[in-house]
Amino acid sequence: MLLILIQFVGRVVALVPELLLRVTAAGLGDFMWFAVRRRRRLILSNLHHAFPDRTRAWRHGIGRQSCRRMIETALLSLATPYLSEHRIRRMARLGASTDASSREIVSRGRPVVFGTVHFALWETQTWYPLLSPVPLPPFGIIFRPLDNPAADRFVKSTRERFGMRLLSRKEGFAEALGILRNNGCIGVLFDQNAGMQGALTLFFDRVCSTTELPGLLATKFGADLRVFFPRRTGFWRVEFESYPIAYDGTTEGATLALNRWLEQALRADDNLCASWLWTHARWRNQDIPSRRLRLEAKRDFLAANLASGAVGGALRPDTDDANNSSRGIIPLLQLKPRSSLPRRTRIWIRLPNWLGDVVMALPLLRALRRSRQDAEITVVAKKQFAPLLESWGVADRIHPLPARGVGYWQHFRALREECIDVWVLFTNSFRGDLEAWLAGAPQRFGIVRPGKWRPLLSHRYTVPADFNERDHHQFELWTNFLRHFGLQGEPDTNPVVAGSGDPALQTIGLIPGSENTPEKRWPVEKWRELIAALPNERFVIFGTANDMPIANEIAAGFGERVENAAGKTDLPTYARRLAQCRVLVTNDTGGMHLANALDVRLVAVFGPTNPVRTGPVFTGPTRIIQPPNCPRTGGGSLQDVEVSKVVEAVVELQRG
Repeated sequence: MLLILIQFVGRVVALVPELLLRVTAAGLGDFMWFAVRRRRRLILSNLHHAFPDRTRAWRHGIGRQSCRRMIETALLSLATPYLSEHRIRRMARLGASTDASSREIVSRGRPVVFGTVHFALWETQTWYPLLSPVPLPPFGIIFRPLDNPAADRFVKSTRERFGMRLLSRKEGFAEALGILRNNGCIGVLFDQNAGMQGALTLFFDRVCSTTELPGLLATKFGADLRVFFPRRTGFWRVEFESYPIAYDGTTEGATLALNRWLEQALRADDNLCASWLWTHARWRNQDIPSRRLRLEAKRDFLAANLASGAVGGALRPDTDDANNSSRGIIPLLQLKPRSSLPRRTRIWIRLPNWLGDVVMALPLLRALRRSRQDAEITVVAKKQFAPLLESWGVADRIHPLPARGVGYWQHFRALREECIDVWVLFTNSFRGDLEAWLAGAPQRFGIVRPGKWRPLLSHRYTVPADFNERDHHQFELWTNFLRHFGLQGEPDTNPVVAGSGDPALQTIGLIPGSENTPEKRWPVEKWRELIAALPNERFVIFGTANDMPIANEIAAGFGERVENAAGKTDLPTYARRLAQCRVLVTNDTGGMHLANALDVRLVAVFGPTNPVRTGPVFTGPTRIIQPPNCPRTGGGSLQDVEVSKVVEAVVELQRG
């Protein structure tokens, strides 16, 4: 039934006047462009990544033309079996380069591998033997067969009527090898979406998986390597062009040379650029959710050669890459030598709203940088966190959250112009999910807990039923979440500034407040007893403006021995002052995590909260103090924490 439908529609299209077909192709192409929003978003994303410096109007123009030409190609594919030789000769001609190529192929008597490209009207390439000025040697082109056997036989027979053989990827490979052994010609599509069977390469400075088959065939048989493609000159009008490709005789060199030629052709020629199928997910190999946060292919050579500085230069022998992700290292194929990957895959990360959670995410941001060296990482966070994040160099860009108000949601909708690839959410709120959805990120990753519904996520990590969050650190859950989407390597929990808690420093820091839960505060009288128990020490009290009443009570009567800095520091100054403390005594609060990240010696007092779940994660010296007989997962009263235990911990840490 499908075959009958294809044949009927094909006959009709072949009989329809070309003027009407031109109008139809333009109309259907425009419908695809304007109405199929998901497809338009993919086209614009591809163009924005490939041509970030071109204007928005140019990208929209090329994208719209690409849609029209895709419909034009589909109509020609249907009509091709019913076009006469006379009509074909009127529609197609050989360019000067192809005419010369035909004569050279015959005179040299060598096998030739043609790299073909997904340009519009690509099926016209089977007309080449009809138009050649000289009889060509045996010529085959490797193609992907249709799933319907009857339709596949029909398509194959009609495309072979001028002498070019269509060789199935599944069954015709042996015949292709035979043709090359007999000095014939084989055409192979060099694709930038070869999946796990390809090699990781750079295409428009963005990592993709490129097929190595043209290079493998050319090197195995010592064949000449050429590109062959139809240049669209009008509606259903083509001129065939063919050019030799110089390479170093290796599979890698051939793959590089073909990719380089295509990239330069698309950059230099708007006609060819509009004819290329931008509607395909050209970089899809790195879009698979389960390995989105790492680079992977059958032949993965990025990390090892980057680590050695051999990218684009001297090659390393086969070895494991830095993350042990694969074997069979080959040189990174790129346009010019460089020591690091260009960061063109756009990963945005929505950080939590609390300081402590932001700090705890730092080791995972470090791991993500190593796992996706090609990613431009943008973190979205509260404006007050931006200076701290910038000073730590955890991302390529910091995007502060806008002020709440009328323009809040419009701000995120405007981010669609950024063509974000993936949005990772450390938040658990509908607000955060809506931000990512409005920004148009096609992949939105988040954590889903039992009974929680997050419909705006595109992909979810569901917390396992046997994962009791009270018995596991929040950081462990986050790590599992990112690994579910491909993160490789261990999170780096080394402090930001190693060894900043110098015993020679004069002050002991105190953080007696807690921004969100009064029950997390050690009582004021306990803090005063601590200061009194260490009469030879100087102290500085930290906190927000909201903590000033507590800080004033604690500091009263101690004179210059206690500095009250509560409410007097911005976040960068706060971090700098914390790093200058010999020891810090703190409640379970954001400042605790910040000091821990700065390698300050830390005494953390926990009562009702759970240190197993929210305790410090960095490797700096830390002592956790809980009330007597308190479960390790918290639940005790801070009133029961003895001052002597805290003093003992302070003295112990001061001794190193």
